[in-house]
Amino acid sequence: MAIRFPSILHAKHILRRSNSFIKQAASTSLDVPKGHFAVYVGESEKKRFLVPVSFLNQPSFQELLNKAEEEFGFNHPMGGLTIPCSEDIFVDLTCRLREL
Repeated sequence: MAIRFPSILHAKHILRRSNSFIKQAASTSLDVPKGHFAVYVGESEKKRFLVPVSFLNQPSFQELLNKAEEEFGFNHPMGGLTIPCSEDIFVDLTCRLREL
């Protein structure tokens, strides 16, 4: 009866890699504070912004989301929610919404 150690070592290696992938995925989701979500904004180069969930109730922000739905549907090129407007317009809008 022979014991095949190489296959056990290979299995341990696969488990270590999958565990490190899970930890990496968890760490990227933890960089978004509770009550916020990430969006990508910009025309040529996309920049990531963290937005409070409370903005979802604002009509002007909902209009941006409608534009994103029209342009991208459910296929967002950055893997996250992509807002199709310039960075300057987005920053101006979010600054005004923060004042409310």
